[in-house]
Amino acid sequence: MRRLRGQERAITGNRQTSWAFADAYCAELVENAEGVALRWARDRAREAGLSSVSSATGAALRLLAATADAKAVAEIGTGTGVSGIHLLRGMRPDGVLTTVDIEPERQQFARQAFRGAGFAGNRARFIPGRALDVLPRLADGGYDLVFCDGDRMEYPDYLGESLRLLRTGGLVCFEGVFADGHTVDSGTQRAEVLKLRELLRTVRESAALAVSLLPVGDGLLCAVKQGR
Repeated sequence: MRRLRGQERAITGNRQTSWAFADAYCAELVENAEGVALRWARDRAREAGLSSVSSATGAALRLLAATADAKAVAEIGTGTGVSGIHLLRGMRPDGVLTTVDIEPERQQFARQAFRGAGFAGNRARFIPGRALDVLPRLADGGYDLVFCDGDRMEYPDYLGESLRLLRTGGLVCFEGVFADGHTVDSGTQRAEVLKLRELLRTVRESAALAVSLLPVGDGLLCAVKQGR
């Protein structure tokens, strides 16, 4: 038993080291590719008391957008533009990011960040408002990817709206599903964590979705809408 516990500690330590290496590797990639605009956007987020997606999460978003050959992406939670830069970098050159946020002031920072990253003004459409009020106005089946980084209490509702918005083969991603480790904690949890668990359970049990949970940042839940 002692030997097994020692092995478990070694495996855990190796995983943590590997994840740290992956984060550092992605951070270097991001820094080399578009460091100035991202640093500016991250600084604005920090000043506003907002969290931004990690470099590893950003790299994953760019990869997923590129893999989907995304021309139309919807983002719930503009923030100051950090995730939007990553998504735009992965999208087709003629792609348009539709980004929704309840705070118009944040979207002004994102607009500046996108411009600083070299994107033309017509590459992004900014819609202020509560996501669940805005999403029903967007076109059915008109999007290749939906990225959700808004109110965690509304994540299960975002899923339904996202599946309506996505084309068959489209991808939905949810940021922050680890909730700083609380999602897997067996103790009593706040309502937000219970909503995340509900989302994870719903996605896992859906026969219409191909699902993966990526251990980047604070957890990135991804699901592809299948044609059945």
